[in-house]
Amino acid sequence: MTQVARTPRTDRPNASSRGFAARVSLGRRFTPVSTEFLMIASTALLLTIFGLVMVLSATSADAVSKGANPMDGAMRQGIFALLGIPLMFLVSRVPIAFLKKMAWPALFGAVALQLLVFTPLGDSGGGNRNWIKVAGLTLQPSEFLKLALAVWIGYVLMRKQTMLGTWHQVFIPVVPVSALAIGTVLAGKDLGTSMVLVLIMLGCLFFSGVKLRLFIIPVILGVLSVLALALTSEDRMRRITAVCSDMSDYEKNCYQSIHGMWGMATGGIFGVGLGNSQEKYGWLPAAGNDFIFAIVGEELGLIGCLVVLALFATFAIGVFHIIRKTNDPFIRVAAGGITVWIVGQAIFNVGVVIGLFPVMGVPLPFMSQGGTALLAVLIACGVLLAFARTVPAVERGKVTR
Repeated sequence: MTQVARTPRTDRPNASSRGFAARVSLGRRFTPVSTEFLMIASTALLLTIFGLVMVLSATSADAVSKGANPMDGAMRQGIFALLGIPLMFLVSRVPIAFLKKMAWPALFGAVALQLLVFTPLGDSGGGNRNWIKVAGLTLQPSEFLKLALAVWIGYVLMRKQTMLGTWHQVFIPVVPVSALAIGTVLAGKDLGTSMVLVLIMLGCLFFSGVKLRLFIIPVILGVLSVLALALTSEDRMRRITAVCSDMSDYEKNCYQSIHGMWGMATGGIFGVGLGNSQEKYGWLPAAGNDFIFAIVGEELGLIGCLVVLALFATFAIGVFHIIRKTNDPFIRVAAGGITVWIVGQAIFNVGVVIGLFPVMGVPLPFMSQGGTALLAVLIACGVLLAFARTVPAVERGKVTR
């Protein structure tokens, strides 16, 4: 009896091929992140830690004078940081397709949350009604509205990418829906946050590649709206028209601005030392909030201020690299809007502290005391990190073609 030789089956992987597949799978899972990812994540973490240190320094004196724990302010801020940093990295793993699907629900949810300020849960402060109190916690819904608006405009303009040459395709629904969302904040008399939201809308339109003649119209409308809101409020006009270059209006409209500039001037180049600020001892209002940059200038001097500005510049450069390299219009527009929000708000805040702008009540991102603001900006950084994860794939695609 003759025996038929059996040929080995080739459809079953051997040990070496299984090992190779496992290495490929692990390689994909642990692919090094992009330079843009590192720039955004590192600056966000450094600014957050820097902010916690400065909040502790700026609020401890006032807490001691009131008989409270000097660590209270920093501990509350730290709780939101411990919640926000893991959320940032968790959101960075979210697929871009999921972010697109969540654009409309996120905007509706943010507007609904903002409308809660006009219910019994709402709380007022400084003439603005822009907070809600839930279970003893004070939240500012408009901070989440900033992120939701940027992502939503990015999604809408992505869908209309081929139709942005005509004005009605650019304006509808972006301008009416944005105006409605901004109106919910204006109804609470918060002009500073409303200006930031207008800036986000204009930034998204700019990065969408809208023709200049179509972009100028919303710019003019935005400027006219801000002017109208300023002119119709006696309190806003008082702050805008105040001249703080001398001591003539020290006790009325310029008290906070003058003390902020005194703090910056006292610090000099190297500062008076961490924790040694004099302005925080009841002289400078909102030392841990809107004017924390003045405490940085006083305690750490020009060097400390330049470090903060350099971190924000590094953050902006990292995002602009993503915008330049991506082929996805959603990523380009949403990342542009988020960057204009964070960097633009930082410019506003620093400008107020050094006397370039009137006091607007706009916090310094990452650093000013305020848990909701910190949480919202860290989640926004998570969205940017999700965008940054697409950059290596784009570059590999260009190499292999």
